[in-house]
Amino acid sequence: MDIQDKILDVHFPECPIRNVIARIGDRWSILILLTLEPAEKSMRFKELEQAIPDISQKMLTRTLRDLEADGFVIRHAYAEVPPRVEYELTERARTLTPLLNNLVAWAASNLSGIVKDREQYYKKGNRDNS
Repeated sequence: MDIQDKILDVHFPECPIRNVIARIGDRWSILILLTLEPAEKSMRFKELEQAIPDISQKMLTRTLRDLEADGFVIRHAYAEVPPRVEYELTERARTLTPLLNNLVAWAASNLSGIVKDREQYYKKGNRDNS
């Protein structure tokens, strides 16, 4: 993959959905951002790993790197033994987290209805044919 492919979607370079929302809308980014949000200080890698127990170390590392590349997270590495790495949100991320919290509140208030609709859909014999 070319470095330019990592910066902008090749086919739709001006599309905010492909270039921003798709990146933060992956499985882990929102969880990481919301985990870092209430922290008054930086969080260590291990603290993040413990706060999101179902994420693998590899995926946490990859997602943190992507968030750092997009200017949502600042990484602090300290030359200590053992090495210490901490992460904190940037001001850009702090402008995003209220929107994410609204999305979480919406999801929480609509979850039971969504689950009921899913149950009805699959009871009718609908299947994923993709």
